[in-house]
Amino acid sequence: MERISPWHRPLHVAAAAIACATVLVVGFSSAAQAEPIRGAGSTFAAPVIAQWSQAYQEARADGGDFILPDWTVDYERVGSLAGVMRLDQIDLDFAATDVPLNPAVLEKHGREQFPIVFGSVAVIANIDGLKNGALRLSGPVLADIYLGKIRSWSDPAIKALNPDVALPELSISVLYRKDGSGTTFVFTEYLSAVSADWKKAYGADTLISWPLGTGTEGTQELIRAARATKGAIAYAEYGQVERAGLNYVSLQNRAGSFVKPGPEGVHAAINAIAWQRAPHFNATLTDLPGQGVYPMAAATFAVVPVEGRSVERHGRVHDLFRLAFHAGAVKATELGYVPVPSALVRQIEQYWAKKPDIED
Repeated sequence: MERISPWHRPLHVAAAAIACATVLVVGFSSAAQAEPIRGAGSTFAAPVIAQWSQAYQEARADGGDFILPDWTVDYERVGSLAGVMRLDQIDLDFAATDVPLNPAVLEKHGREQFPIVFGSVAVIANIDGLKNGALRLSGPVLADIYLGKIRSWSDPAIKALNPDVALPELSISVLYRKDGSGTTFVFTEYLSAVSADWKKAYGADTLISWPLGTGTEGTQELIRAARATKGAIAYAEYGQVERAGLNYVSLQNRAGSFVKPGPEGVHAAINAIAWQRAPHFNATLTDLPGQGVYPMAAATFAVVPVEGRSVERHGRVHDLFRLAFHAGAVKATELGYVPVPSALVRQIEQYWAKKPDIED
C-alpha cells in the first residue's frame, strides 16, 4: 500500500486564490485538532489529491512554519474499492472513488457524494514509431482484444481502422489491474457498452476475472509493465500516461469520431450530463453521445460520512475540497485532469448546505 505524504512539491497558486480559501473553518474541537484529515481510495485522482493536500496545509499555516496535525491530509492510494470498504472505519473522513455509489446506499448510511475532479482513461499501446493518438481503435475491436479474439497488432480488424498506419507483425500483450480499481470499472463499463459479448461474459466491475493477460497491482505498476513490454496494451488515467511518456490511442465514440483522451473530450462529456437531475451527483461519463465526446471520460467522487459525525469533522473535508475547487484548478489542469466547472461547484456547495436524507 502506498501512502501519499502531505509533504509533496508545493502547489503554486496566486496569493489571491489562496485568499479565497480563507473560508476554512478554524473553530474545530480539540479532538479534531489532534488528527489529520484521513482519506483513502482512487489511484486515478491520487496525484492531484496530493497537490491539494499540500495546498490545504499551506493555507492553514498562513505562511508560518508551525504545522498542526489537523492541518495535514493523510491519503492512501489503495484503489476505489478498498477506499469505499473503509468508510465504516471511524477514523476515515472520506473515500475517493471513480465509481459513484447508489443514492439509496448513500442515504441509508448518511453519506454525501460529490465529484472532485474529472479525467479520462487512456488506452496505452506500446508500439514503436507511432505518435500519440495516431493509432485508432473502436470499442468493439478493443473488447475483442481483451476477449482474446484479436491477438496481433496486424489483425485485419485493426488494419481496417488504420489504413495509413504501418502496423507491425507483433503479438498483443494484454495488461490489466488485478486490484479493486475504479479505473477498471470505467474501462469495463465502456467495454460492456460497446460489446454484447463482453457484457454477457464479464460486465463492469472494479474486479474482473480476466480471460487472458497479465495483472498488475496499482496504476504505477501497470505503467511500468506497459513501458517494459513491447506490444503491450493497457489502460490508465490519462495524465499519468502522458507524464510517463507512453503512447495512447484514439477511441471511436458513439458519433463515429476518433477522439484522443484529454481535457477537450472530457469537457464535452461533462457538458452532456444534466447534473441538477442526478441525485447525489450519481452519473456516468462513459460512452456518452456527442461529436467531440471522449468515450472513456471519468470522474472521481468524494464520499463523506455525515451521519454520526460532528459538523466540524465533515466540515474540514468540505474545506479541503473548497480549496481544491477555488484555488487548485490550475494544478489539476497541469496534471492532465479537468477541474470541476464553476457552475457545478456552486451546485456542490449548495448540496453541502443541505442536511442529508437518512433512511429510517
